[in-house]
Amino acid sequence: MKTLILARHAHAVSNEGDVANAVPPGRGLSGRGSEQARTLGAVLAPERIDLGVSSRLQRTHDTLALALAGRDTPCVVEPLLDEIGFGSFEGGPLASYRTWAWTHAPSADCPGAGESRARTAARLAEAVDALLRRPERVLLAVSHGLPVRYMLDAAEGRAPSQRLEPVPHATPYRLERAAVERAAATLAAWAAAPVFPDAPFGG
Repeated sequence: MKTLILARHAHAVSNEGDVANAVPPGRGLSGRGSEQARTLGAVLAPERIDLGVSSRLQRTHDTLALALAGRDTPCVVEPLLDEIGFGSFEGGPLASYRTWAWTHAPSADCPGAGESRARTAARLAEAVDALLRRPERVLLAVSHGLPVRYMLDAAEGRAPSQRLEPVPHATPYRLERAAVERAAATLAAWAAAPVFPDAPFGG
């Protein structure tokens, strides 16, 4: 891999109610999201894309299919790019999960067999390593808000924050190989000794 184009999925049905959904397949795109995905395709029309990559959730598949419509680009599913596991918050309001997440350490497992932020970062480091090993030169990877924010920040050498800056839907971010390698290293190192830079909670 030489270049990674990273994007959060387009607006989904689950986003309409701000519902936590990490269990595949989940709901697909809303009508608004379908338009966003087509616009993403138009934005990326001049770009060479050798491989499309999605998580296991339907909203990423739909985004990728619409963004790559008219191309013969092969696509694969990478489960390591899935949304963080919400545990007992699955299917409920995201606000409830955020209230929990903003008051617990990154090593704390989400109640109900969910994921900790540290475990998610370790998984994403593996995902990035897997993408780096791909033989295709230019990859378009569609994932979710938290994973994309973690990867974008890590590409700049920044550790995950407890309160995340939102990632807009269906917006492409171009990362060259050196930045992707930095993301993998930053996420792996933080997962091994997780401390939020914006909160007093340690691992």
